[in-house]
Amino acid sequence: MPVGTKTKFPAKADKRLLSSKGPGHVCVGVVGFGYWAPNLVRNFQDLEGSKVAAVADLNKEILTPLAKKYPNIHLVTDYQEILRDKTVDAVVVATPVSSHYAIARRALLAGKHVLVEKPLASSSEEGQELIRLAKEKSKILMVGHTFEYNPAVLKVGELIQSGGLGQLYYIDAARVNLGRYQTDGQNVLWDLAPHDLSIILSWVGKMPRRVSAYGQAYVQPGIVDVAFIRLEFENGVTAQIHVSWLAPAKIRRMAVIGSEKMVLYDDLDTTEKIKIADRSAQIETDSVGMRVDYRMGDIVSPHVDFKEPLTKECEHFIECILNRRTPLTDGENGARVVRLLEAADLSIKKGGASISL
Repeated sequence: MPVGTKTKFPAKADKRLLSSKGPGHVCVGVVGFGYWAPNLVRNFQDLEGSKVAAVADLNKEILTPLAKKYPNIHLVTDYQEILRDKTVDAVVVATPVSSHYAIARRALLAGKHVLVEKPLASSSEEGQELIRLAKEKSKILMVGHTFEYNPAVLKVGELIQSGGLGQLYYIDAARVNLGRYQTDGQNVLWDLAPHDLSIILSWVGKMPRRVSAYGQAYVQPGIVDVAFIRLEFENGVTAQIHVSWLAPAKIRRMAVIGSEKMVLYDDLDTTEKIKIADRSAQIETDSVGMRVDYRMGDIVSPHVDFKEPLTKECEHFIECILNRRTPLTDGENGARVVRLLEAADLSIKKGGASISL
């Protein structure tokens, strides 16, 4: 599916569809119960069209609270028990990135639909193999690029694609915080940048032609914890992304600059996630010569009907399974982000060199 192609899906899944074959029609198994998995379990358990049949994690102790909250969920330390369970229709992989490929591959071979948390895999080769295997087995392969289901992100995308901002100039993104350092050797690029990369690709609608990046390892030798990524697109659009585990405050903010208007998207703002500034800078010519003319119009914050993005993502996964639809964030979507992460990593190793795609 070409970059920018959108699979149309309802803001709220059709409850008649999801419950057409009875509650719990799609049985889900979750592999890994770390930071994000409790949210996945909650959402799939609450959906009318699915139920969580089992959860696996190597650490038995962290499953204890889950046993008290959901006594009907089967808890195991060997995820292959889930793969052998013929009643499980789909597997959600919520483990460290280094294990995504191996678990997802075995799940597909076992005949399960698969949702993999971002990023899809550790390399393009792994990602392409998962895509090939999903096609061969006629199974849904989806990646958890949750922000592509965020109503605010979708709203900004609509503004860009409608031409409401004029000609798109550049995008500036910052995703920083103090922590969370990973334990499997993963650097900050692979942890945080997939969010902004997936958002930017959905907004611009194409892959960049060049990627450059530079970063530094301050706390752990060899593990980059602060990085800056630059994307260059053929139409002159550029994007900059700052990611860091070493910052004094949590920031989740993106600015989109067009020739006519500008947008600030702040994911941490609970009341006004989007602000549209009717502002621009243009060259004017008069008797004196050329000068820059600044237009300072109003700033408005459009209403966005907010629904938890992860809920929409989980609904979409179930809907795609039941209707054999290609997910918005399918394997190809995930593979594109992995390709950009690889290019950024390579650029850092080459001292910030520009990597052509």
